[in-house]
Amino acid sequence: MDMTASTTALPDCTGVGDILSRVGDKWSVQIVVVLHRGPERFNSIKRHVPGISQQMLTSSLKGLERDGLVSRTVRHTTPPQVEYRLTPLGVSLSASVRQLAQWAIDRRAEIGASRDRFDERRTAPAK
Repeated sequence: MDMTASTTALPDCTGVGDILSRVGDKWSVQIVVVLHRGPERFNSIKRHVPGISQQMLTSSLKGLERDGLVSRTVRHTTPPQVEYRLTPLGVSLSASVRQLAQWAIDRRAEIGASRDRFDERRTAPAK
């Protein structure tokens, strides 16, 4: 493989891994998909993201907010209401994330079957 061609195909990748680890983790992807439909409150997001703990949702939302993908608005009511929404930067990410999520949904059965075959080979007694 020509290393020159592969290194010139992309610009400087410094920091890309850090960004991809945020936007590519399973919780962030699901949160962005949920927020693509519109603003949501914390408990609503939690209901729409199966298996996420309150602590993980809090952490993920803070990370997405820090990266400029999600905004947090506090409504001064009693009790206070907090609403999360995608920022324009988050909206620009949502199309790609939704495509990735749809790809995973469409291929769940195929990937599950592949995993089962792999696991069977790994646990089968040697001949």
